[in-house]
Amino acid sequence: MTHISVQKKLLAADGEMQLNVNITLEQGKLTAIYGPSGAGKTSLLRIIAGLLKADKGSIIVNQKTWLDSSKNIFLKPQERKVGFVFQEYALFPNMTVQENLLFALDKGQNKKNVDDLIAITELENLKNRKPENLSGGQKQRVALARALVRKPDVLMLDEPLSSLDLSMRNKLQDYILKVHKEYNLTTVLISHEVGEIVKMSDTVIILEKGEVVKQGKPFDVFTNKQISGKFQFTGDIINIQKEDIIYVVTILIGISFVKVVAEENEIIDLNIGDTVMVASKAFNPIFQKIK
Repeated sequence: MTHISVQKKLLAADGEMQLNVNITLEQGKLTAIYGPSGAGKTSLLRIIAGLLKADKGSIIVNQKTWLDSSKNIFLKPQERKVGFVFQEYALFPNMTVQENLLFALDKGQNKKNVDDLIAITELENLKNRKPENLSGGQKQRVALARALVRKPDVLMLDEPLSSLDLSMRNKLQDYILKVHKEYNLTTVLISHEVGEIVKMSDTVIILEKGEVVKQGKPFDVFTNKQISGKFQFTGDIINIQKEDIIYVVTILIGISFVKVVAEENEIIDLNIGDTVMVASKAFNPIFQKIK
């Protein structure tokens, strides 16, 4: 269990902002942080990692104190077992994939960890390549593997997939979930993609102007009411077409299309580009707009 209670005065676009967060992260769960730019999301991750010092507060990870301002306790970043994956890959250009991972090992740590991670992230055929010879998706897989080398207590992902195309993003979402479950990680993901959050996270925290304004299960947080069903997916509306007295709404889910029949009153507030939740009800697909 990870308890985070921190305060930090930040300089935002429209002046000073007080970051004031009190949250608990469950072991083995993936928590997403969502909110507008400048809400304090990245600053919060940097405080957890020790890259930014909070004005006051405490961080306790698995009963070990990383920060306690009242007792003048502040562990340096290298003393905290944190894996951090940024939007930028930040790989050493003069090192191969394998060398990048070996460099991240702690002194005396078993090199077998690197072999295991190369296998689980399917990098065997790329381990002798340098970053300049890798695609964006391959570089991000290396960055993820490198963040896991030290077997972190907390894995933090700061919009790691935002620069990738849809197909590659979907594949890497699956990789991250696979590694998250394999290592029973406590993972924190910053994302602006509602669909990504619904697919990947157990809990979502909405951050606005440095304050937690809402948190809970993603589907409950992003929709007005819960749809029951055996399957649930998120997608974007790409077409709304009237056919006689009904409407056919075409929704892009990943790289697949789903067509859902709707009545006029159900599409009044819908527009092309809206993100919706698609679920089953009485064996028929239904959808609901996500905020």
